[in-house]
Amino acid sequence: MITQPVVKQPVVKQPVVKLHDGNLMPQLGLGVWQATSEQAVTAVGEALKIGYRSIDTAAFYTNEEGVGIALKQSGLPRGELFITTKLWHEDHAEPELALEISLKKLQLDYIDLYLIHWPVPKKDNYVTAWHALIRMQQQNLIRSIGVCNFNIPHLQRLQDESGILPVINQIELHPLLQQRKLRSWNAANGIMTESWSPLAQGGAGVFDQPLIHKLAVKYGKTAAQIVIRWHLDTGLIVIPKSITPARIKENFAVFDFRLEKKELSDMATLDTGSRLGPDPENF
Repeated sequence: MITQPVVKQPVVKQPVVKLHDGNLMPQLGLGVWQATSEQAVTAVGEALKIGYRSIDTAAFYTNEEGVGIALKQSGLPRGELFITTKLWHEDHAEPELALEISLKKLQLDYIDLYLIHWPVPKKDNYVTAWHALIRMQQQNLIRSIGVCNFNIPHLQRLQDESGILPVINQIELHPLLQQRKLRSWNAANGIMTESWSPLAQGGAGVFDQPLIHKLAVKYGKTAAQIVIRWHLDTGLIVIPKSITPARIKENFAVFDFRLEKKELSDMATLDTGSRLGPDPENF
């Protein structure tokens, strides 16, 4: 089992992780991939009422405006919020302009976490984009900088050519694709691993696993809650997506139990290496 340090944040009443730049990030957040801007207004608004403080969007999702409206309507202090958005690969040549547009849509003065969405190695300009993120962080437009879907060679190249590693590598990760080698490399280099598609896109092939069902019965939880708890207990940052208020609430109701060590070991047997999204080497 690969674990990473988790510290408690009393204000939000949920676990947070400490990034290697010193910033704190809630370990559980709401993802809004595939939500329309209108749906994002409702989903994010509901999540913030429930207690979520971390919201994950991206320029490519075309719903940053909706997220921004919900953030403003919430009335929550900016310091309580942790907002992530991402740089699309077509904007690698002009990251400053892309960030300016995202800030305007989100109605924010800074982004808590800005991620390079995909390395797109065939275009070979992600290092240039990374240097731009470093500059924008120094200008206080971004608090933390990271990446998505980077494999070990991509990460190593960032280290070799900039001397700075991401605080987070957000990758496809769920019980059927546990990516232990990449997670281990991330942890050894101080990079937190964040799981996208943490429920395997609606539980496809996961929720019907006998082990998941057994644990759900034992703890009186749903299959989705068991899987989210697995991510948390493994030290991962997790951002399940939903636009359904009941599901958003369900996904957050996971802080009253923990999986046992043996159960975490048993979960490791579910790994089949089944990727549901694109392969970063070919995207």
